[in-house]
Amino acid sequence: MPALVLVVDDEASVRQALTDVLETAGYAVATAANGTEGMEKMQTLHPDAVLMDIRMPGPDGIKVLEMMREKEDRPPIILITAYGNTETTIRAMKLGAFDYITKPFKLDELLAIVQKAVNTRALMSKISTEKNEPEHPEEEIMIGRSPAMQAVYKSIGRIVDSNVTVLIRGESGTGKELVARAIHLNSPRKDGPFIKINCASIPETLLESELLGYEKGAFTGAGTRKPGKFELADHGTIFLDEIGEMSPATQAKLLRVLQEKEFERVGGTETIRVDVRIVAATNKNLEQSIQEGTFREDLFFRLNVVEIWVPPLRERKEDIPDLADFFVKKSAREFHKEVSGFTPQAMKLLMQYNWPGNIRELRNVCERAVLMSTGPLITIDELPLGIQAQREEINLRAERGDMSFKEIIADVEKQVILNVLKEHNWNRSAAAQALKMSRSSLYAKMRELGIIS
Repeated sequence: MPALVLVVDDEASVRQALTDVLETAGYAVATAANGTEGMEKMQTLHPDAVLMDIRMPGPDGIKVLEMMREKEDRPPIILITAYGNTETTIRAMKLGAFDYITKPFKLDELLAIVQKAVNTRALMSKISTEKNEPEHPEEEIMIGRSPAMQAVYKSIGRIVDSNVTVLIRGESGTGKELVARAIHLNSPRKDGPFIKINCASIPETLLESELLGYEKGAFTGAGTRKPGKFELADHGTIFLDEIGEMSPATQAKLLRVLQEKEFERVGGTETIRVDVRIVAATNKNLEQSIQEGTFREDLFFRLNVVEIWVPPLRERKEDIPDLADFFVKKSAREFHKEVSGFTPQAMKLLMQYNWPGNIRELRNVCERAVLMSTGPLITIDELPLGIQAQREEINLRAERGDMSFKEIIADVEKQVILNVLKEHNWNRSAAAQALKMSRSSLYAKMRELGIIS
């Protein structure tokens, strides 16, 4: 079934011209003559992408963006403007426009942006489906509906159809490998191999032979020829984790593979050509490593064609309930225990904790809590002492009078909102209705109370 693109423009001739171009490219097309009609069709037709003019009578493109901003299932919106460098366009991007294209535009440019938007929509739909019904329950998947994670999905959707090298950056434990897998599984290489190698876990003396392979007799113990990771990843993707730990000598060999797409096995003379996409990841400050002389600047520029930043968990706390739910259910299956989640008080502490170990730490906490649990819900007493200590700190502050009246009220508000969000599976619209407030007011209050960043 072809992807559906909604064209929103007040000029009939523009709607017809864009319809012809998009249908020729294989898309299904729906049209709307103004912003009001456009919003209605976004919510009824659920298009895969929207092409919308900024200047229209009634609610213009900017107003539509504002009104659609907090819709959970909002499609990627591409703005059409004759004024590409104006404050209006900048504001539109801040409001969450997927991209913009200026008039007059080239058809190939337009179609490329539409395809990226459709890719992003497909990726987000896949992630949402996997969260509810994972195809492989034992595997970890990308989970998160926070604005920070939406930005990650958007970046992935924009580059999956290309072969550009990607550098994934972020703190340890944030899920960089999951991003690399998502890039591979949503790319034309998805049927090819996904080969991963941790550059920090392999001794420097062996890393070159692991990457490039070796010939029989190349060194002591090399009894047979062995293909390297690059050969094994041919027509697929190779994921180089902890790339910042690679020695300068091996960096030079990797640079040649990136530049020439060819190499020789250790101890060999045969030149081997490969078709491999390289995705690298690091938690190190590579710019600082370049200054210190431990990382090659030319390699950095080769790797950093596209950079994706994976946010730490403390910057996407609204994703904690969904992540914790996934990890608890996964652990309950593995340990054969009837555990379904956390008590509201326990979840409150999880939301208040800053998670220095990020998602990896949350996963470990959930596994331990499931093992320690004695009932269907995990209580505060079954959480690690470091997380429990937050409760004691809050109680002590209240007893000492260190908490102002405003802080006490804010703490109560936060607890009420968290409880209602949990009851409604973190559906903000349903929670706002239960709390008798608008969704935008709830969103603002969540930001104010630190529930989301």
